[in-house]
Amino acid sequence: MALVLATGAAIAQENEVDNITAAYEEGGKYFTEDDVPTFNVKEDGTVDWYTFSGFRRYHAECHVCHGPDGEGSSYAPALKDSAIDMDYYDFVYVVVEGRKVVDAADNQVMPAFGLNKNVMCYLDDIYIYLKARGADAIPRGRPPSKDPKSDRFTEDENSCMG
Repeated sequence: MALVLATGAAIAQENEVDNITAAYEEGGKYFTEDDVPTFNVKEDGTVDWYTFSGFRRYHAECHVCHGPDGEGSSYAPALKDSAIDMDYYDFVYVVVEGRKVVDAADNQVMPAFGLNKNVMCYLDDIYIYLKARGADAIPRGRPPSKDPKSDRFTEDENSCMG
């Protein structure tokens, strides 16, 4: 029986998708093998531009409810955990559409941000930053150093913001 459980656990680990490790980079943005945005932190602590941008955007739009550095608050949950535990597409859906959980034990309302360009144009950046925090790849606070902004980032930003 123990061998069956151990084998089952090994198979489950093999089937788990690594949503953290960068497999490739395009224009300064890093992705997992499954094409999900992720972070890149160098040994000296330098973060990629998208992680740094995510830090800035998170603290401009999200930390009021979700607390500084994705740590959560008495008002809303820790998003650094959500970026690790939730599927990327579920995370995007909740930010775009919002979520409402109201019952005898809960009264949680996440507003929809699908029309807010300050969130939507930087949603991947916010997700990447929160994923880096959730993986403990970066400490609390402003990243001390960052890669330069890529031309692709600037083009995407200009296109989105209009």
